[in-house]
Amino acid sequence: MALDALPLNSLGFAKAPADTRVVVAMSGGVDSSVVAAELAREGYDVVGVTLQLYDHGAALAKKGACCAGQDIHDARRVAEEMGFPHYVLDYENKFREAVIDEFADNYLAGATPVPCIRCNERVKFRDLLETARDLDANCMATGHYIRRNVGAAGPELHMAADPVRDQSYFLFSTTPEQLSYLRFPLGGLASKAETRALAERHGLSIADKPDSQDICFVPNGDYAAVIEKLRPGAADPGEIVHVDGRVLGQHPGVIHYTVGQRRGLGIGGLEEPLYVVKLDVETRRVVVGPKDMLATRRVPVREVNWLGDGPFAETLERNISVKIRSTRPPREAILRAVSDTEAEVELLTPEEGVSPGQACVFYETGNTRVLGGGWIWRGA
Repeated sequence: MALDALPLNSLGFAKAPADTRVVVAMSGGVDSSVVAAELAREGYDVVGVTLQLYDHGAALAKKGACCAGQDIHDARRVAEEMGFPHYVLDYENKFREAVIDEFADNYLAGATPVPCIRCNERVKFRDLLETARDLDANCMATGHYIRRNVGAAGPELHMAADPVRDQSYFLFSTTPEQLSYLRFPLGGLASKAETRALAERHGLSIADKPDSQDICFVPNGDYAAVIEKLRPGAADPGEIVHVDGRVLGQHPGVIHYTVGQRRGLGIGGLEEPLYVVKLDVETRRVVVGPKDMLATRRVPVREVNWLGDGPFAETLERNISVKIRSTRPPREAILRAVSDTEAEVELLTPEEGVSPGQACVFYETGNTRVLGGGWIWRGA
């Protein structure tokens, strides 16, 4: 049979699965394990790769952290069960330089960083992807809940079929070149229950493993403790100040607060509920005010990654939907390009708690397509 007459396999290649090598990024969790197992069952030439991203230390048996030593063990065991090779790569230095150091610096600058996006952008979809190419793989597959659809102009990024599991917020910085090489087999599943059912069907030992909840290098959710360890002396005390200038109390360090925070301010006894509206790092002041001061309509964005059609700079004004936080639904907005990599987003309905360091992800209105996004970079 001529090559051009071969039907496309499930990964989009005109050849038999056995002749298609795919590197699967395996975290040790249920999702990526199911991807690897399914592809192996279909007959693909599967190579599992797990990244060691930080010094495990006491976290070797820590549950709920995506990169702990136990997870590496789990990934290796799945590969043994399904009969494909598995490698562990030491990316600790790359991860610290590309993700952890910036996380610490941005947090100290009063921003609200999202390190999982940087990890996908700078480690998994850059360094690991290059490793996959070095292994002569035709593509790399992950367990992310997002869809890669082929449109008229090439591969497009779309939200997952299950809106509860959708991870498009964390993958907006995927470039067109990376998207052409990546595959996301779970994006079309209706629910996580389907994924677990597949794990059980394959007899995987991790079928009932809980989902990871924390950032892998912040396994207990205590950001401030991690920052103090990375940047000793960072938690300098200062004043809690009302927007009208009144000093209301003292705080143990700006790193313990985030914009929009209400609880745990330690300034009880006031008649009005107060929220953190600004973190002034230079003066070490936590500025608080009424809730209505959190409402933001204009959001400046930079480092824009554009996945829409045509040059981004020609986007003079476009109606889109945006997500400011991963847990919030998309909101209607107007997108205006300022340059090739900068934009202004005007929210039609003001959003609360917008903070520098967060991602602003663009979606096509009335559609599941991800148009890209950028980083909020100054007080909106």
